[in-house]
Amino acid sequence: MRMHRGSSKGVAGNPATAETLPLSASPPKEIEVELALTRAGQVEIRRVTVPFGAPVRAALRAIGQPGEGAAVLLDESFVPLDLPITRPVRLMVVRTFSGG
Repeated sequence: MRMHRGSSKGVAGNPATAETLPLSASPPKEIEVELALTRAGQVEIRRVTVPFGAPVRAALRAIGQPGEGAAVLLDESFVPLDLPITRPVRLMVVRTFSGG
């Protein structure tokens, strides 16, 4: 009797050999983030490196900026401060209030 390749029944006494599949590329350990800080019509560009999957808040803290009191945009859409960063991005940071 001949069985097709997908059969779960193998030949007695001859265990099936396991296939060795290549591993997919590992995610990068660090991600470069460009932050465009806007204030009073001026834009200051800052660059930082954060661990893969770090939240947006971590990128802000890396440049000494608190996340609270800021609106962050990615590709013209607002994003939450806990959004994980999984690729190189450019974030626009708009202060929503200032101390006084």
